[in-house]
Amino acid sequence: MLLRGFSSRLGQVMMQLRGSHLGCFRPVSCLAPAAFQVRASGTPSVARPTPALFRRNPSSSLLGSFSVLAPFGEGFLAGRPQMPGLLRAAATEAAPAPAEETFTYQAEVDRLMDIIVNSLYSNREVFLRELVSNASDALDKARFLSVTDPSVMAGREELEIRISADKDKGTLTIEDSGIGMSREQLLSNLGTIARSGTRKFMEAMAAKGDSNLIGQFGVGFYSAFLVSDRVRVQSKNPEDPKQWVWEAAAGSHQYTIREDTASDLVRGTRITLFLKEDAAEMADPVRITRLIKQYSQFIAFPIKVYSPKKEPRKVVDTEATNRKQEAADKKAAEKGEPSKPVDPVMKTEYDEVWDWRLENENKPIWTRSPKDVSETAYNDFFKATFGEFLDPLAHVHFNVEGTIEFSAILYLPGMAPFEQQNMMQRSKSIKLYVKRVFISDEFDEDLMPRYLSFVKGVVDSSDLPLNVSREILQESRIVRVIRKQLVRRSIEMMEELASKENGEDYKTFWDAFGRNIKYGVVEDTENREKLSKLLRFSSSKSEDNLTSLDEYVSRMKPKQKSIYYMAADSVQAARAAPFVEAMVAKGIEVLYLTEPIDEACVTNLAKYGDKDIQYDLVDVSKEGVTLDEEGEEEKAAAEAAAKELQPVVDFLKKSLGERVEKVAVSNRLLDSPCALVTSKFGWSANMERIMRSQAMGDARAMEYMRGRKIMEINPKHDIISGIKTLLQEKDEDRARDLAELLYETSLITSGFQVDSPKDYASKVFTLMKIALGYDILSEVEEQQAQAAAATPTVTSAASSTGAASASPRPAATPVDAEVVSEDDPWKKA
Repeated sequence: MLLRGFSSRLGQVMMQLRGSHLGCFRPVSCLAPAAFQVRASGTPSVARPTPALFRRNPSSSLLGSFSVLAPFGEGFLAGRPQMPGLLRAAATEAAPAPAEETFTYQAEVDRLMDIIVNSLYSNREVFLRELVSNASDALDKARFLSVTDPSVMAGREELEIRISADKDKGTLTIEDSGIGMSREQLLSNLGTIARSGTRKFMEAMAAKGDSNLIGQFGVGFYSAFLVSDRVRVQSKNPEDPKQWVWEAAAGSHQYTIREDTASDLVRGTRITLFLKEDAAEMADPVRITRLIKQYSQFIAFPIKVYSPKKEPRKVVDTEATNRKQEAADKKAAEKGEPSKPVDPVMKTEYDEVWDWRLENENKPIWTRSPKDVSETAYNDFFKATFGEFLDPLAHVHFNVEGTIEFSAILYLPGMAPFEQQNMMQRSKSIKLYVKRVFISDEFDEDLMPRYLSFVKGVVDSSDLPLNVSREILQESRIVRVIRKQLVRRSIEMMEELASKENGEDYKTFWDAFGRNIKYGVVEDTENREKLSKLLRFSSSKSEDNLTSLDEYVSRMKPKQKSIYYMAADSVQAARAAPFVEAMVAKGIEVLYLTEPIDEACVTNLAKYGDKDIQYDLVDVSKEGVTLDEEGEEEKAAAEAAAKELQPVVDFLKKSLGERVEKVAVSNRLLDSPCALVTSKFGWSANMERIMRSQAMGDARAMEYMRGRKIMEINPKHDIISGIKTLLQEKDEDRARDLAELLYETSLITSGFQVDSPKDYASKVFTLMKIALGYDILSEVEEQQAQAAAATPTVTSAASSTGAASASPRPAATPVDAEVVSEDDPWKKA
């Protein structure tokens, strides 16, 4: 009933097309005479073969192209079991074909051939992928048709692809046992192209000149001419009693079709490529095997390559056996015993045995149900596909069904790659397959954002075209859906790993890929909240073991409303920072951020928590930080101390001038006399250090973002009390000297750089001399007198230095040369 209904519908379509702009619609038997007008000489003159019947039914999978024809549309009806009556009529009415007929390519095909032969040289290996994919399509159709018509498989039950090469002849042969083609199908499929893809291909070629477009636009069979001077196609369709040969040369505008006298094909297609001289390596079985494993290892049908293999064979080692026999004879003679034959000594020799060897043994486990795949199978697939030697830390296998269907397996590797990861490079971790045919593993951010470039996996979609291009990837709604699913499943996989009681696996993961997650918090606003739960940092309560933000929140003090952090270049530096002293003493936990990206990560995060409560992330090195644990008495005491030290505050601001924005009394310092903090929106000391190290940093922007610093002083420290006393005694010179040293020292303890390390060192050396009991004032007066008496010549200066060396205080000599009136570091303020 189905076949009769289809034939009836076909008749209706034919009636509708009769008299249309396509011209008279004739049955198959009329096509050859209408398409080709034979000259008296017997050589056909070609009126372009565009039979409407072969070009107006691209929608039905049952009517698609066969064997090497998949990329050129599915508009051929000849040879289909659905229309046995029509085909028998065609075979009966068709005029007998000449021994060999010569035809001219359709204009677009001719232009395409010219581009392929003369313009494209790189990435020529895609030809094998295209031909194998087409062969797989032909096998699929043969298998499908055999369900309703078992006679299709008669004479050759195996559905397989065989590839052989002959280096001496310079040929490569790809043979399939698929549905094959009749003469009419060879004409329709290999001489014309009834799809817009070719025109798009040629337009893209004119714009880009990129050989990758061969595979992207699926010009399929014609890619054979990338490596061939000549191509021969032998094909046998089960509905056609004859076997046919299609043959063409690269650069020619014509091709020939003739009946194949060999007739050794039961069913299917054999393509023989006569390789170009510069493509001779394609006749190497090792090269062919590598290309199959790269592009076609997951094809559903067996791919066998005729290749050699060294096989061991045991043979007698004559020389060793003779030596053994001689030794046995000698020993027997010494004993007066008769000689006995010894057992022969065997050795292993290797013979080169040529045979058909299966090269796509790896099966696409993503096509199976996850419950049917063992853990070992997942691990083995990961190692084989991505060249890894460690088991993955985790994996997820899922199938998406609905309007868009695809399958995927994602893995978290057991270790980071040996080379330093560069997230700006294209990721090769996600392999894209379309109907189990490898398309590419080079993507920017089409399938996975850069921060997830370490996630490895395979994606197989039936909804993407086989000729998928970069433009299609960027614009396709299907790709956007796939990308969103991959990101979501990757994050869920990491969350599951983090939730395991055994935290060693997640620690291994974090050590290898923690920076990627932090980068994701910065870049991926949509998934920032989820990624924040994966973050791990050292802290004042967990220096040895990393802590999560959830664990930090669980340990917060009752009245604490913020998450505090300190950014430095090491845990030791963060722990020693003056900003954390009082907090740690009061039991308030501080996160230690020690990697360059950490501060940018938490700055972009800003808040952390759930729907009920959100905690601010606060940098303790910034101004305005108050302790949430402060009571009213502490606040009152702080206000009183600030009022009492107002003269000191005013003096320090006057002495330091523009170097500080303001001076304030702080209650968050414990052991340090003072600290330098930055404004809320300025760079911290850690960020300033990072930005200074940038090779392409903007000096003007850096100066603007640095801003002026704020000095916070500790009202309980002895040095601050000492400055207060000096001011009360009107000794402002000594107070100013202390202010200078205090400022420069706090630069260092707060994580900044001093402007002049030499001047700072001179001040420290002077203090060391004072501590040792030297009379610094007398030394300065003596140096000034010597400098005034010295002439401005080099010799006099040397004499002056020599005089200084003769001083009765030799220990001070190394410093004296720098302590002169003009360069006195204490006077620079």
